[in-house]
Amino acid sequence: MNKKLGFLGFGTLFGFTLSRVGASDFDLILGMFTGRDYTLVWVIGTAIIVGAIGMQVLKRTKQPVKSGEALKISEKKLGRWSLLGAGLFGIGWGLSGACPGTVLAQLGEGKIYGFFTFFGMIFGTYLYARLKEKHPSL
Repeated sequence: MNKKLGFLGFGTLFGFTLSRVGASDFDLILGMFTGRDYTLVWVIGTAIIVGAIGMQVLKRTKQPVKSGEALKISEKKLGRWSLLGAGLFGIGWGLSGACPGTVLAQLGEGKIYGFFTFFGMIFGTYLYARLKEKHPSL
């Protein structure tokens, strides 16, 4: 139960941080994509650096995860569908003004358009799972 509360607390803090830096604001996201405002570029760049450092620490210390087994980090090979998936993600992000993390912050802020993006993500995930069953090479 304590872990669940920890995850809830971390998620709440993460959503609050996204909201405070403006990552859930459509105009700021539009500014990033049009090159008028680099605020989110710095936020994303910082997140990449912190994440990379964290992954290196985890990789080197091989700390056990939930199962009790040592952490194994393997590279994910880029497949022929990676470019299409990345393109769809970018188009969706540009049109909706939200990525998977920020859509939850939008919902928390009471932004109604976040519901459309959220349900679109759920539908897209479902569609991908169905296609993956029929075409494992995806």
